[in-house]
Amino acid sequence: MLISEYTVEQLERAASMLKAIAHPMRIAILNQLENGKRLTVTQIHETLGIEQSTASHHLGILRDKDVLVAKREGKNTYYSIKHERLNTLIECISTCACE
Repeated sequence: MLISEYTVEQLERAASMLKAIAHPMRIAILNQLENGKRLTVTQIHETLGIEQSTASHHLGILRDKDVLVAKREGKNTYYSIKHERLNTLIECISTCACE
């Protein structure tokens, strides 16, 4: 699909998602959730070595911008990437940044 075939609203939503992703800690969170992984805020903050409140803040932003989905199971809430195709973007960012 050509970029000219998208509506203004679709382009604004895409830009909003990209802005949400464009933060070092959020990229790190997305790397943790890559390829269908589901993690709790506790698992994320422990793995990344950040405060739980910081992890929750960033997860909230990603969820609000439709990048992540949160699913409650018992006492835990599991976060995962909402759109499978975002994995390609995350891989691209990781590859480009590490070259």
